[in-house]
This record gives sequence, C-alpha cells and structure tokens, in this order.
Amino acid sequence: MFEPQFHDTRVRPLDKADLKLVLSWRNHPEVRRYMYTKHEITPDEHQDWFDSAQQDPRKHLLVFEANSLPLGFVNFNEYVTRQIANWGYYAAPNAPKGSGRALGRAALNYAFNDIKLHKVCGQALDFNERSIKFHQTFGFQLEGTLRDHHFDGEGYHHVLCFGLLSHEWQPKF
Repeated sequence: MFEPQFHDTRVRPLDKADLKLVLSWRNHPEVRRYMYTKHEITPDEHQDWFDSAQQDPRKHLLVFEANSLPLGFVNFNEYVTRQIANWGYYAAPNAPKGSGRALGRAALNYAFNDIKLHKVCGQALDFNERSIKFHQTFGFQLEGTLRDHHFDGEGYHHVLCFGLLSHEWQPKF
C-alpha cells in the first residue's frame, strides 16, 4: 500500500518553469547511469529537446507530483499509428521511498484513461534490475530481448522490451 504522503498524486504537463529541476534530476549520477545517453545534458541540449517536443503532439512530457511537490518525470512518445507509445520515467533522486510506484500508477492511469492509449511499451537495460522489477510489478509482459543492443562506451548490453495493454492495466496498489 502507498504511504499516506502519496494520497494526492497526479501527472501534469512539463512546462518551461520545470526545466531546470528536471535537468538536475536527469543529470544526477544515479539517474544518468541507466540512460542510453550517459553524458551530462547541457541546458541548451535540454532546451532544444523541450522545444522540439512541444512541436510534436505525439510527445507527452509530464511531471509527477505528490501533494503538489514535483517528485519525478514521465514521457510518452506515441508511434505514428497513435494509441501505442513508448514510455520513460524517473523519480527525483531525493524522492521519498514509494515515489516510483506512485509515479507509475499516476502515469499509467494518465496513459490509459486520459490519452486513451491501447498499449504502453517500455525498455530496460539488462542490468537495471529496479526497472525490470518495476515493469513486472505493474503487469507489463516481457515481449523480447534485443541482444547486445546498447553500447555504453565500455560494453554491450541487452535491452529488455516490455508491453502493457490497456485491458491488462489493473492497479493493485
């Protein structure tokens, strides 16, 4: 069960005022180590990414909040066919225990109830055990493994591919 501090949760659109905070989360070593792009993102790169996403209605950039306090970031990138999207997420490095689950629940409710997605797809690097468990906890099915698919500058890693269909989404917590 969620701890009481997570009773008022939501995701909302990322806006320009959030960029500095979200960039600080993204560049934190504990977040960055699980990303495909591991270098520190510059403010200009971050601004360019945001500006580009604002021009694409298939991209949904969101801030997760609990009791109006920003605690994480989520994005959904719809495919050309729409109603099927990849997602990415991370909790703020200083977020309290349980924030990730609260983020996942709020984000998936948004995906299936607000933007009416049919399917959410996720990927996890094979060494990211927390992300793998996270997907499994929410009912995602392992749909495949992309062998030696990501090179991090030192070695190749498998990428695990997950999928969750709208009719499978049944939050249990």
